[in-house]
Amino acid sequence: MNPQSATHDDASDALLRKFQKELSAGTVSLALLAVLGAAEEPMYGYQIAKTLERQGDGVLSGKQSALYPVLRNLEAAGLLASEVEPSISGPPRRYYRITPTGRDILQAWTQAWCATRDSVDSVLKGGFS
Repeated sequence: MNPQSATHDDASDALLRKFQKELSAGTVSLALLAVLGAAEEPMYGYQIAKTLERQGDGVLSGKQSALYPVLRNLEAAGLLASEVEPSISGPPRRYYRITPTGRDILQAWTQAWCATRDSVDSVLKGGFS
């Protein structure tokens, strides 16, 4: 590989990482609400992260610690509620559940996501036809 090609590949990789970071910033909240909206009982952070990893084919997986600020923001907005419970196997765990307001917002965000996804898909198909 020549040096110019390596520099181009590094720049392309950096741009892709930046795009993925910006894209995930807006979708993680929606995905977290969806996971908790489908849950039959409250979940703690590690469970949520593993569910996202499993259901999202790894696309939404990342640092588990990055989920906690989003969970706190969603709770501060009244979309989630949490309780701390003691754990036999370690430190206490904070369990999250979606609130009724969170369910309403999940529905609205899902509609907005689908409209945005369909619009972008349409533009992308038009550009590559």
